[in-house]
Amino acid sequence: MTEAADPALRTPPALEDGTLRIVPLGGLGEIGRNMTVFEINGKLLIVDCGVLFPEENQPGVDLILPDFSYIEDRLDDVVGVVLTHGHEDHIGAVPYLLRLKQDIPLIGSQLTLALVEAKLQEHRIKPFSFTVTEGQVEQFGPFECEFVAVNHSIPDALAVFIRTEGGTVLHTGDFKMDQLPLDGRITDLRAFARLGQEGVDLYMADSTNADVPGFTTAEREIGPVLEALFGKVKKRIIVASFSSHIHRVQQVLDAAAVHDRKVCFVGRSMVRNMAIAEKLGYLHVPEGILVDLKNVDEMPDDRLVLMSTGSQGEPMAALSRMANGDHRIRVGRGDTVILASSLIPGNENAVFRVINGLMKLGADVVHKGNAKIHVSGHASAGELLYTYNILKPRNAMPVHGETRHLIANGKLAEATGVPAENVILADDGTVVDLREGKALVVGAVDCGFVYVDGSSVGEITDTDIKDRVILGEEGFISVITVVNRSTGTIVSGPEIHARGFAEEDTVFDEIKPKISAALEEAVKSNKDHTTYQLQQVVRRVVGTWVNRRLRRRPMIVPVVLEA
Repeated sequence: MTEAADPALRTPPALEDGTLRIVPLGGLGEIGRNMTVFEINGKLLIVDCGVLFPEENQPGVDLILPDFSYIEDRLDDVVGVVLTHGHEDHIGAVPYLLRLKQDIPLIGSQLTLALVEAKLQEHRIKPFSFTVTEGQVEQFGPFECEFVAVNHSIPDALAVFIRTEGGTVLHTGDFKMDQLPLDGRITDLRAFARLGQEGVDLYMADSTNADVPGFTTAEREIGPVLEALFGKVKKRIIVASFSSHIHRVQQVLDAAAVHDRKVCFVGRSMVRNMAIAEKLGYLHVPEGILVDLKNVDEMPDDRLVLMSTGSQGEPMAALSRMANGDHRIRVGRGDTVILASSLIPGNENAVFRVINGLMKLGADVVHKGNAKIHVSGHASAGELLYTYNILKPRNAMPVHGETRHLIANGKLAEATGVPAENVILADDGTVVDLREGKALVVGAVDCGFVYVDGSSVGEITDTDIKDRVILGEEGFISVITVVNRSTGTIVSGPEIHARGFAEEDTVFDEIKPKISAALEEAVKSNKDHTTYQLQQVVRRVVGTWVNRRLRRRPMIVPVVLEA
């Protein structure tokens, strides 16, 4: 396999006419912020534009976006953004891209575009949308795109086959090969076979479950499990899932109808997305089954199901707020909470914190670890092998997954006959050129995390995040000292204030003489020391002492003033 993890990769050369350049800006080495840029003959096509949700070591961050800096000066060259499906990790960053240029065409299926448009409405952006369906072929500048039906955990997902002068690429988006899907829409392997006969120069396949043997379980197997659970529970049922997992919500509605329970959607995104799905015919709601949140208190506990957001432990989502006791829905003894989703890597601690909070309130919690109430939306190794054998691609570049997933996917490609040197394990920012059936890594571009923090986008840096972690875990010390530079003496201080320490401030009395001595020596030895240099003297003395005496590495903010 060709690895592209070398941070010293050179700046890519100028792109020659007739060569297709592929630059992933997100989704490689992580589960989220999927975005890939294709370029040929001066024009750009983007596939997906999603967000990544922050982990615990990124405090205060709301969302993480792809780094748009690679294309920021070339937005006039973008012929369109193809959105493979409506999950947040594929569409969530669209509003932030369109803030830069609002008339970039959005290309996708009916449901995908409806979900995006609802999101953009909150940002007061009216997009130019172009609806496509499976089997449709459209020309966008130098890119001919054919759309192929694929099955996923959300309806209306599409793979895209891109034909260009430089070669052909099949990008799957997220997919699996459920043979008995709830909506009857299977992954179109006949189209895959036809494209394989035409010739696939580069195959970019979903890697999320590449390290899972066999085949992904069918979604319809969840229905009987939910029905059985609903039949056993005597009080309220709260089901948490992604707000876009329409198939799962459908099965909750069906199970509730069997047991004569009403269903209430809880969480703004859940209410919005299900209204869209019902309006477009993707969600079939039994008549009279829905009840509004403001009326749930009038419902008997044994007649109610709450369908909620927050299955990943998101702090502001409905389920987390219920676990913390600050939601209008008060969880209590006898209630049953069903987490009908998998754990996105990095969210484990947040989810377990919610589970513990709910159980402390007396609820029974059912999750993937103790019941079969979730199946994945991604192809396992057996399904990926099928696609490699059908397509026989000349080159493979696994996408959508952590490093372990990408490597596993690459090994599957090799096992089916793709030459090892034609399997590219890329990182975000890797630049791959495709020409005459050969894909080559030619360089890399800067591609960092872009943090959304409230109304701030891109202003928070990795250094700021590191400072927040230090503040939260190690504490904060400020040291204020007034120095007379001409006499080399301390006029006032050092005055020390600490936060985040169990010890009394008097513990720092021990270090004050050392600070004074170090400053006086520094001033007397060189009266031309800058204020910054004197502050660094204080930082070194305090840091060494605190580390040795208290075993801490706090943030230290020294202030040296001149009398």
